[in-house]
Formats: sequence, structure tokens, C-alpha cells
Amino acid sequence: MVKMVTVYAACALLCFAPLLVVSDPPVLTQPEQVHLSYPGVPGSMVVTWTTFNRTDSLVEYSPWGDIFFHKSAKGSVTPFVDSGNEKRKMFIHRVTLSDLKPGSHYVYHCGSDMGWSDMFWFRPIDETTIQPAFALYGDLGNENPQSLARLQKETQLGILDAILHIGDFAYDMHEDNARVGDEFMRQIQSIAAYVPYMTCPGNHESAYNFSNYRNRFSMPGRTESLWYSWNIGPIHIISLSTEVYFYLEFGQELLFRQYDWLKQDLEEANRPENRAARPWIITMGHRPMYCSDDDQDDCTTFDSFVRRGRNDTTPAAPGLEDLLYLHGVDLELWAHEHTYERLWPVYGDKVFNGSAAEPYTNPKAPVHIITGSAGCREKTDRFNPNPRDWSAFRSTDYGYTHMQVVNRTHLYLGQVSDDQAGKTIDSIWIIKDKHGYDAWF
Repeated sequence: MVKMVTVYAACALLCFAPLLVVSDPPVLTQPEQVHLSYPGVPGSMVVTWTTFNRTDSLVEYSPWGDIFFHKSAKGSVTPFVDSGNEKRKMFIHRVTLSDLKPGSHYVYHCGSDMGWSDMFWFRPIDETTIQPAFALYGDLGNENPQSLARLQKETQLGILDAILHIGDFAYDMHEDNARVGDEFMRQIQSIAAYVPYMTCPGNHESAYNFSNYRNRFSMPGRTESLWYSWNIGPIHIISLSTEVYFYLEFGQELLFRQYDWLKQDLEEANRPENRAARPWIITMGHRPMYCSDDDQDDCTTFDSFVRRGRNDTTPAAPGLEDLLYLHGVDLELWAHEHTYERLWPVYGDKVFNGSAAEPYTNPKAPVHIITGSAGCREKTDRFNPNPRDWSAFRSTDYGYTHMQVVNRTHLYLGQVSDDQAGKTIDSIWIIKDKHGYDAWF
């Protein structure tokens, strides 16, 4: 009996071996690197993915619980040729889903008749969400992505409304003719295919004029994801490119275009009816204005380009600190330093706490958080042993930050240490009875 089974198995292998070779998956048309983003239009979501041959761009989806995909949407495909010596070509697909119902869950897959992705689910962004919850971090790499497993679990539990990745991806997306970028995007699919993955560029995206970043992500607006804003619940979130202050070879005009756009966006956000609806204004940008790391980065200097601008351009380039302060920005999120640092409310290099006993209750200046220790091949950084007065808490643990806006007056921030099994090692409540420039006085 054993011999007969063995012979039969051998025959089966011989008979079907050619079929196994022929049916090897046509990976060039198989969707991969699936990720979501919110386009800034209520009731919508953008699905982005990659193939390596041109195919149709389709998403089939339905409300959670339906047996079949009842809805479908068609989008566009854009070829992207990496600038490495192999000139590898890929196709970036984008499909916008519309008329989504707030509070519902949807299941979806993407691709075409030449290949479909796995099935994923998401909850639409509801701009009226009362208590939106986020994970935020920067500097997450393909190698040593220390925080990724914990983020996967939190995503699967459904506790996050969005993820904010504050610059520096993969280390680096362009390397090995963009294969490192491909692998990184496959890695984050495990979180980014389920919640909007909102981004800003960092210095590690600079190769070939940020081409991998500009082509792979799909943020709101028409600036190739370099700067934009969006709303969720009582928050207006602004994403900035700090890199326009450093890579002038890619066009000095970008610095001034972003500044003019930012000024206009802040003015609009501060119109009485808008600030009443969305009292919290939060910015995110890669390189901080302040930091106490033991290196020579821009944020360690008093004349930080990001904070005070550049005088070596014609005309001189304005910094960001005054503009954000004058428009009553509540919270500024940064990364770049491979550490976590919480600052006291600070403006002009001086501390402006709400009070000695309750520094974050009605603070008199914006609060800054640096969260760049999600994990990458460059490990974590060291701190200067003699920090400035505005430094309130520091950690070199790998980890990321939780943020939840509970209502128009209360915002929670907590730092999760991956080194300490997910322990929250630092937390604060920002409490504000009023918002805007007048709140500083």
C-alpha cells in the first residue's frame, strides 16, 4: 500500500509538474503595496497600489457583512520610472471611492481581471468624528522596523482612525533601484491598507527630487503630496515639507510657494466659523525647529532654518515659527531625530507654560512633540546631556506616539515604548479653554 501511494504521488508530481510551472503567478500584474489615504472630501477614500505591468485600476467593495462586492470604482494608472541605473518601471494605480457612509465599515479588494489583491477593510473618515485617534511617528525603515508589529496589532483592533507618518521612509525608497521602496510599501500594507496613511516628506526621500515619495503616495491637493491640509473631527491638520528649506537645488520657488499656501490655509482655518468647527490646528513636518539631540542637525542651532528662515536666498526665506504662532497653531509634530522629546510650550526659544502647576493647561505658546524613533537601520540617537529649558521629557526607546482629540478642549498625547513591551512612558493632556492667537494672552 505504501509503495502504491508512493508511485501514485510520484506520477501525480510528474503529471502536474508542467502545469505548476505554467501557472506560476503572473506577479507583474498582481496588485501589491496597497495603501489608503483620505483625499479631504467627506465620504471618500483613495486606494493606491502598484503593479509592474499596466493593468486596469479597479476597486470592488461593499459594506461589511455583505456576501458579495456590490460596488465598484475605476481609477487611473500612472507609469513611474525610477531614476536608478536600471530605470525600473512600475505602474501606480489610484482609485477614489465616493459616497461612503460615515460610521460604516467597508471591505474591498483592488486590481483587475489580471490579478486581485487580498481583501481588506476600512472605516471611512468622518469629519464629524468626535474623538479621532491616531498613531504618529517618523523614521520607520525597511530594516529594523521596530514598532511595526505593535502598530499592526493596533490596526487590527480597529482603535486607530488614521496614521501620520512624519517623514523618512524605508531608508531609502530609491535604493537598489527602488526595490527597497517596494519592500517597505509591502511591509506597511499590513497597516496602511486598513487606515488612511497620511504622510509628509523627509530628507531620506530627497533622491531624484523626491520622485519615489511624490509618485508612491496620494495625499490631498495638487502638490504631489509635498504639502496639504485636511479635516477630521475638531481638528485641522496641516502637513508641511521642511525639506524645501534644505534642497534649494530642486527649486527655491517651492519654499515660497509652500509659505504662501500655508499662510492662506491658516487664514482660512482661522475664519471664525472654521475655527469654531475645528478649534484644534495641528501641523506635521519632518525636521523640528527645536531639539536637544547630540548632533549638528538644524534643530540644535538657534538660527534653525525651519524656525527662523534663510538669509542666504534672494529674497530672504521666512521661517515657520512666527507664522504658526501668529495663527494660533496648538500642536506641532516633528520627527527626524531618532528619539522622542516632549517640549514645554515654547516660542522664540522661551518657555510659555500655562502655569507652574499645569503647564499644558491654557499654554501660552504651541506645544512641540518630536517622535522619530519608530525604528530604522540608523538606530536611535543620543541626547545632549545639557538640554535647554524648553525640554520637558526625553527618551531613546524605540516607539511611537498616540494622539486622541477628546473634544474641543482636551487633547491626549502618550508615548508608547516598544522596548518596554508597549508601556506608555510619557503622557500629557493639553487643555485649552480657547484657541487661536488670542489664547496666548
